[in-house]
Amino acid sequence: MNKKVFVFFPDGVGLRNFAFTDFKTIGEKMGFDITYWNNTVFSLKEHLGFKEVKIEDQTSHPLLPIYSRARKRAELNVSRDKFNDDVYPTYKFPFNYRGLRNILKSSYVKCLIGLYSSEKGIVRLRGKINKLERSTSKYNYCKVQLEMYKPDIVFCTTQRATQSISALLAAKDLGIPTVAFVYSWDNVPKAMQVVETDYYFVWSDLMKGEILKYYPFVKEEQVIVTGTPQFESHYNNTLLQTREAFFSEYNLDINKKYICYSGDDETTSPLDQYYLEDLANAVRNLNEQGENLGIIYRKCPVDFTNRYNAVIETNKDIIEVLDPIWGQEGKQWNQVLPTKEDFKMLYNVCEHSEFVTNVCSSTVFDFVAHNKPCIYFNYEQPQLKKGIRDIGQNYKYVHFRSMPSKEAVVFCEDKNHLKDLVKQILDGKLSNVEICKEWYKIVVGKTPTKASKHIWEAIEFILKK
Repeated sequence: MNKKVFVFFPDGVGLRNFAFTDFKTIGEKMGFDITYWNNTVFSLKEHLGFKEVKIEDQTSHPLLPIYSRARKRAELNVSRDKFNDDVYPTYKFPFNYRGLRNILKSSYVKCLIGLYSSEKGIVRLRGKINKLERSTSKYNYCKVQLEMYKPDIVFCTTQRATQSISALLAAKDLGIPTVAFVYSWDNVPKAMQVVETDYYFVWSDLMKGEILKYYPFVKEEQVIVTGTPQFESHYNNTLLQTREAFFSEYNLDINKKYICYSGDDETTSPLDQYYLEDLANAVRNLNEQGENLGIIYRKCPVDFTNRYNAVIETNKDIIEVLDPIWGQEGKQWNQVLPTKEDFKMLYNVCEHSEFVTNVCSSTVFDFVAHNKPCIYFNYEQPQLKKGIRDIGQNYKYVHFRSMPSKEAVVFCEDKNHLKDLVKQILDGKLSNVEICKEWYKIVVGKTPTKASKHIWEAIEFILKK
């Protein structure tokens, strides 16, 4: 009898990896009976024809946001003290003291942080969070669903969603093995491991080491290196369009060479529009000197601001806007969901751009999969003032320490150097590609085309134990 796997979507971030790739097809070929346990507003049955069980009860304990925030800050405090490293406090968001309600909430969080900022304290705090979530109607609702459908294992597509805690606790309390996939390359050092499961699937040996470093209650045999499906589409040649077809579809000028500007969210890069403006100025200057260049601006899918509009309008002869093909199913950032069509667009943006520019984005890896360079902006804008977060701290984050050397990207340290860097890359005199491939292997793992298969093999291994 085929083993029944619940692929659990606590929110929409896992859709890209586990609904729109060949993940399901590979699992079915290996003989698994796959049901999507769906906590999102996106209907997998309606849109994709997948077998799904919808979680309709969205209740969480009223104190969960407070305890979760305290947990994160307590973990960052422990990391700061344990590793004698001041980078960890920079992951914290400031407290909100606007209005009596927020004052009380922030004060409560600070009390919890004071009580639980130790390794033993964090374990106790996680236990209290679990106790809160076991008391909710959602916990009982999920337990009934699990008892009805009787999956052999629950595979949670992200470790960072508080919405998943009660459902995974229900599975564990019924003796069903649970697995969490670590979703993003920067999640572990910044205390984004919300859930506790029987196993954790990670991208690489680097990420496995991080899990064991930051979470001493996790045993080595619980962490399995599988890779990530995130980049598998870049090796799917059926997505490739000819230059003529791609340029025609998006009204690009076939005679121009295009540079991709990959936008950031407002938290990471609050002055991001000015870096786009700097690139446009560099391109305009080079065009006056005989080049024929344009910019493809691809925004961050969860950026809802209009901050780029003025720059785009002023430079509409240079900048072409190719918005990601994502759908908005709700008002929260994790309800802006990818579509399968966006894989094809991103593949061809990478393939038909000369290189990418951005502030510290993982699109460096999307482009290096196509052997294309990347410029990281690493200078501050004159508009920077008190109250605006500087971008420089991004490059001090722990996940950037995985670079084999600074040459893994082309850093632009001064806007006055940007035009020259662009020209050198276009002329083939400057590239980060070879060293970036080493970085890619460190972060993403050694077999980026086989992650989905490795995940199913790991699930099979667990079920045979």
